[in-house]
Amino acid sequence: MGSHYPNKVKIKQMNSKSLLENIKSKYILKQILGVLPKKILLQISKYNKEIRNKIGLNINDYKEYMDLFSSIELEIIPLKNRQDKIINISKEEEEPYYHIFFNNSKKEINRNNYNKNVKVKNIKIQIDYQVKSLYNLFEDCENIKLLYFKKFYRQNINNLSFMFKGCSSLKELNISNINMNNVINMRGILNKCSSLKKVKFSNLNTNNLTDMTGMFYNCSSLEEVNFSNFNTNRVNTMSWMFFGCSSLKNINLSNFVTDNITNMNDMFNGCSSLKKVKLSFPNLNNKIDMNYMFYKCSSLEEVYLSDLKLDKIYRMYRIFYGCNSLKKEKLDDNIKHIIFLSK
Repeated sequence: MGSHYPNKVKIKQMNSKSLLENIKSKYILKQILGVLPKKILLQISKYNKEIRNKIGLNINDYKEYMDLFSSIELEIIPLKNRQDKIINISKEEEEPYYHIFFNNSKKEINRNNYNKNVKVKNIKIQIDYQVKSLYNLFEDCENIKLLYFKKFYRQNINNLSFMFKGCSSLKELNISNINMNNVINMRGILNKCSSLKKVKFSNLNTNNLTDMTGMFYNCSSLEEVNFSNFNTNRVNTMSWMFFGCSSLKNINLSNFVTDNITNMNDMFNGCSSLKKVKLSFPNLNNKIDMNYMFYKCSSLEEVYLSDLKLDKIYRMYRIFYGCNSLKKEKLDDNIKHIIFLSK
């Protein structure tokens, strides 16, 4: 925790100080830095403000710096009077590149929890560029009620799986600034976030996303999800996606591209308040598993599975079991046939 950096970066810091910071001539310094690869220049600039100031270099003007070397900044509002952890140190990283600050203080906190006697109004976390995966980052951090991604320039993040799993007090989440260009995994990202009512996933670049398994698993208070402009071109699994979302009443997934889907089993299992679902399957490339897809959706009245062909369904055991509110007049013949075959 804290300002720990790998040895190779420490060596670069030492070398740059001994060889460059003692050069008094700005002209000579600029000539030396001018022949360095841009990546090395940016690394030196990040850790050596004195050099940066000497040559008048503003690293915020470098797109390469913002994409590769900048920190992610998050603001967190915790519950009061709780003794709990606020962040997990990812086991996938060799070093913990997280910096934690309480109440806008510039003093870094070298621990990942706080005592209930400490008055904490907000927490600021910086995540350094070495981190490529946010897997498990806030898992079981039950004291967080608001989480806001303020700055997120980097494009090297590839994994958001189980990121907020078990954040049972989380009521507000703002991820509109997240750069998801290279994210492939969102498995269980909001698993068991039982206080969350609304989620906005609109206008995120999800072109490379493949796994949406259990994204909202047991989000029992979830009422609304906005998926506008959410790209599912490469997604192959949505199994357990809304499992146990007992407060969800309506969901419009008609904009979802399902060409590469292979698994939707238990997708809406236990969504007892759900009344209407829209999905389209015009160009399905694979056979698809739909076992228990709408299992015990007791309030479900209307289902639209446009262009779904029976020969493309691999498994459909009890797909509509317990859906006693389905209105026959609202169902097309294809869905009636699926109900008949899946009993």
